[in-house]
Amino acid sequence: MPRFSIIVPSHGVAGRLSQALDSVLGQSFGDLQLIPVCDAPDAAAEVAAGYAGRDSRVTVVHSPPSAGLSGARNTGMRAATGTYVLFLDGDDLLLPGALAVVDARLSEVAGVDVLYCEHERAPWWEGEPATPAGPLPAKAPLGAFAPAELPGLTGVQLPAWSAVYRRAFLTERELVFPDGHFTDLGWGGLVTVAAGRIAVLRRAVVRHRSRRQGSRLNLPGPHQHTLLDQVERVLTRAAEAELPPERTGPLFDQVFAMVLKTASRPERLPSGHRAFFRRAARLYRLHRPAGHRVPDGSPGVQHRLLAAGAYGAFRALRGAHRAAGATVARLPRPRAARTRLRYARDLRRPLDPGLAVYCAYWGRGYACNPAAIHAKARELAPHIRSVFLVEAGREHTVPDGVEYAVLGSRRSWEVLARATYLINNANFAEGVVKRPGSVHLQTQHGTPLKTMGVDQSVYPVVAARSGSFTKLLGRVDRWDFNLSSNRHSTRMWERAFPGSYEQLEYGYPRNDVYYTATARDVARIRRELGIPEGRTAVLYAPTHRDHHTGFEPGLDLEAFCRAAGENVVVLLRAHYFYDRGGPRGSGRIIDVTAHRSTEDVCLAADALITDYSSIMFDYANLDRPIVIHADDWEVYRETRGVYFDLMAEPPGLVARTPGELAAVFRDGSYAGPRARALRAAFRERFCEFDDGRAAERVVRRVLLGEPPQALPPVLPLAERVPAPAATLTRS
Repeated sequence: MPRFSIIVPSHGVAGRLSQALDSVLGQSFGDLQLIPVCDAPDAAAEVAAGYAGRDSRVTVVHSPPSAGLSGARNTGMRAATGTYVLFLDGDDLLLPGALAVVDARLSEVAGVDVLYCEHERAPWWEGEPATPAGPLPAKAPLGAFAPAELPGLTGVQLPAWSAVYRRAFLTERELVFPDGHFTDLGWGGLVTVAAGRIAVLRRAVVRHRSRRQGSRLNLPGPHQHTLLDQVERVLTRAAEAELPPERTGPLFDQVFAMVLKTASRPERLPSGHRAFFRRAARLYRLHRPAGHRVPDGSPGVQHRLLAAGAYGAFRALRGAHRAAGATVARLPRPRAARTRLRYARDLRRPLDPGLAVYCAYWGRGYACNPAAIHAKARELAPHIRSVFLVEAGREHTVPDGVEYAVLGSRRSWEVLARATYLINNANFAEGVVKRPGSVHLQTQHGTPLKTMGVDQSVYPVVAARSGSFTKLLGRVDRWDFNLSSNRHSTRMWERAFPGSYEQLEYGYPRNDVYYTATARDVARIRRELGIPEGRTAVLYAPTHRDHHTGFEPGLDLEAFCRAAGENVVVLLRAHYFYDRGGPRGSGRIIDVTAHRSTEDVCLAADALITDYSSIMFDYANLDRPIVIHADDWEVYRETRGVYFDLMAEPPGLVARTPGELAAVFRDGSYAGPRARALRAAFRERFCEFDDGRAAERVVRRVLLGEPPQALPPVLPLAERVPAPAATLTRS
């Protein structure tokens, strides 16, 4: 029997679940059972299963989504075998050394039913964690004690994960988490009423990481009424247990402090606020302890009005100092005063339901996912007028027949103000206002190996170049949908860009062409790029390095060509940050940096050499050889941060030096059996949703409003046929 069973519900926290599980398994005290509770065959279940396969202390259990948080915790308790039970939310952390400290304290206060602990609350992405003031009374006895000795410690103000419970006590008293919302209040009250001996640990055990979106319990909706269900349940149990008034008094005050908090915020109850107040008043009168004294000041007035059922007077009191309405939080900031005024005027005009605005790479041209969606929209939704935004000087990238506007122009601000659909692979300008009824789609422009968004905040070199994370999140708040090409991306976007958007696991539209292009298309592109017939074209595409000030190729390409063999030519594609619009290559090196289409370049290439660029994830769809040139992996990992160890899970062979790189091409091993096996595993993980119909799924769901179940299903990887390579035979 393990000393501790730690129960971790995983709903909606796939992006951070691994951090929570690592915080448990990394404890210095190892006599434990870790129980992740999964509610669906989703990304979180995949993460949990991976841990169970590596560590025998992990027991994965399943609870249906309809059972909610209470059902997940109860399922975990049924699987628990430890002497003591702890709960941990899937996006929180068990602090280092916590179990050792808890074990020592339990040895000191042997036999207690509940050990209440301190906890930390950390801002959701940065800042110093703090211990909330007053969760544990200051005058708690040093040893074990009866609840009557400290009646202010009711448990209803503490989350379930801020205590340790003796499992035999829970079993004997048949304690389970009550159904519905506010289950921690119900649980905490029921546990305290039933407990015979308790103790306090003045040491933080859990670091609670506040969600950027805030607590779900603060959101408006009918679930707010279930607060009264929990209050009634706890006070009824206290009455059945015949607790004396000195114990029921603090319990009554604490639960009704929560009730009054909700009653004083009518926006949380868009319907039924009067019914909520009246039911609360009945409960107040029914369970008010004998001799109860109302608090002083304004809270006392609220108590008296609630006791009297004076709904009108209560609303008048709470509404006296509330603002009459809300204003737009951020004003648009187009540069010219006249343009700014016109934009403000256009924002007052109705949205155009038949207008969509697209932009890619901050206006660098007609490219990437937005371009692929735009092209498919012209086919499937021709009634929607589409305008592509580009920088001045980039108009030439827009194909004939595509309507465009230059960024910053009066016309660009006009369409941004009126468009119902706004589609971008980066972000629209700071001044763009998210209008009610508009739909913003963030398509992203790669699968994340390197850290993104707010995850960059702990890497000084990157953070210094990233600007304000607060402003970034203001832009994230405009997103309605976020596109993902694999479950790894889904989890990382959740971490890097926390928001209330919906994840669309549809694949990347720009990658559709890798399954729709033909051998004739490949031959045509190679001719356009000037690749000699019969040569092996190797695409060299290094990523940007934040610790470099300019483009540094990291590889002597002329020397590589000489060492790799007579048949090799190199297609050089520098990161788009370094696109200077002109060629840099000569001889056997063809500079394709300025070519408008990354997808065309990939189709032309027989193999890819990259370091840490996300191009590897897209190119893997072609099932052609990939070689990683990782000459500075350790430096890159420390300065930029990464989401997984590329050296352990590469898409092909890894070369750490130029000599090794040339050798694998010279001897052909870059396309050999080991390289194929690595690529197959990589494709299984990262080419999950790319099947040639991503753009169609996006257009049908976002622009045409079709339900998810009506969309084309993702074709299994084994049934997909990528475009053929020019000179290599794909396995």
